[in-house]
Amino acid sequence: MHPQGRATASLHVATAVLTVLACASCTTRPLQGVLVPSSEAVEAVSRVPILIGTTRTRSSGDPGEMFSREPSGEMAFAQVTVSIPPDASRTVGAIQWPVSPPGDPRTDFVTTSADYLDRSGFGAAITTAAKAQHRNKAMVFVHGFNNRFDDAVYRYAQFVHDGRLPVIPVLFSWPSQGAGNLGSYQHDRKVATQSGAALAEFLDAVNANPGIKEITLVCHSMGCLVTLEALRARAVRGGTVSKLKNVALVAPDVAFDEFMGEVREMGPRRPRIGLFLSQDDVALKISKSLAGGTNRLGDINPEEEPYKSALAQQKILVFDLTHVGGDDSHSRAFDSVSTVMGMLERRLAQGQQLSEDASRTAPAR
Repeated sequence: MHPQGRATASLHVATAVLTVLACASCTTRPLQGVLVPSSEAVEAVSRVPILIGTTRTRSSGDPGEMFSREPSGEMAFAQVTVSIPPDASRTVGAIQWPVSPPGDPRTDFVTTSADYLDRSGFGAAITTAAKAQHRNKAMVFVHGFNNRFDDAVYRYAQFVHDGRLPVIPVLFSWPSQGAGNLGSYQHDRKVATQSGAALAEFLDAVNANPGIKEITLVCHSMGCLVTLEALRARAVRGGTVSKLKNVALVAPDVAFDEFMGEVREMGPRRPRIGLFLSQDDVALKISKSLAGGTNRLGDINPEEEPYKSALAQQKILVFDLTHVGGDDSHSRAFDSVSTVMGMLERRLAQGQQLSEDASRTAPAR
């Protein structure tokens, strides 16, 4: 076959696989948005309130969507509370989508409240949450590719609930297209790179709240592009987010060399960085092929050179989840309480930052 023909064929294969991977986790997700509050009260469920900042525009067609895929020039704020059924009625680590909204709180993830906030209302909600929950640590989560707004809200609620994380959960949602195709993937990469300034602004808002004493930042997949750009841009301007102590990069869809360059630009005053990777991450191998063979940070072998020495020189803590198991290697960190959730729960409960010992004793089951 002619080289150009082989390249075209490879691109078609990569596109097909990417589509399957991107849609694998959303096959049971209803087409309608699920952020329609239910009035049904069930005592046995758990409720997770999520505070939100987003650069999406408000949805005009679907009341259960709240915010659309379209970008906005201004930050918007919201608060959504998600009801999660008892563990006996669900698969821990998974989102149980309702067949149709609002769903049955006994068996489904269900929205119990969904409110738009202004900037001052967002700050007041953080203060209220800190006092009500007797907590002063916030965890900011940045989602990845192929996420609708409701995807990100429900995934984060699952993450916080299953990890039993003693934090005030805060979500930053950038305008991913929420579609699993090559065009959306390329679009999302561009938008993710452009969203760093907005995330930096959002972190400043959380950092300024007197009720918050410490911030942990967690990003997944393409959301790590947003995160790294925010931290690099803040460092280049000579500033820091003073309360930001730890950054967890989960399955980052970022070129290794790009990551190392941005870390060096952050300088010595950067927060401690933990890298959670899986060497068998199929989604990142497809991303690597789409990026012309550029190695992705989230699926390297951290014991091989030049990765081992480069990561050690920058004091990046590595948590290798390759042998943890699970069907979805790209999202396994969210599927098992023994991985990222369990690690972060222990560190936060002990009032510690991610430690050197933690990186060496990460579970390899």
